Amino acid sequence: MTAADGVDAVLGLLRARGHERYGERVTQLDHALQCASLAAGEGAAETLVAAALLHDYGHLIDDRGHMAERDGLDGEHEAVGAAALAAWFGPAVSQPVALHVAAKRYLCAAEPGYFEALSPASQLSLELQGGPFALDAAAAFIARPFAEDAVRLRRWDDWGKAIEPGRRSTLESFRETLLRVARG
Repeated sequence: MTAADGVDAVLGLLRARGHERYGERVTQLDHALQCASLAAGEGAAETLVAAALLHDYGHLIDDRGHMAERDGLDGEHEAVGAAALAAWFGPAVSQPVALHVAAKRYLCAAEPGYFEALSPASQLSLELQGGPFALDAAAAFIARPFAEDAVRLRRWDDWGKAIEPGRRSTLESFRETLLRVARG
């Protein structure tokens, strides 16, 4: 399988399951596209744009996106998604994906008012994911490689939950970016 085959497989799952919603007002596909567009609009590195597009990929695997609402369980979508994406992308893509939940826990501990600004679905998942970090865990998190990228990604994740009809990208518009950053 080539890198192009891997990218097409990843995009295929987004096409097939992207119409689903997991407690938010936007679909998974619209959320992914809005996050990637926000990253690109801020001039983020292509690897981080790819991570923004794919950060919730794990929700699409084994119906993990419905676990929080339906079953009251943490589907660990960040770990599942990062592991799947690591087959085609290096750590500059997979690690921000793996750390974006921890970044939410970090921001809840480090930034007053952050928790209150989270969507209800993000507040529910935060509880299932262990809640805000204690101060020592927050300090340990932010010192990790790719933590700063994960925090940037987390902010796009939060902002990408709004319905913005004017922000309409397509998966195809990000395919070349994914191909450039894919390993193969």
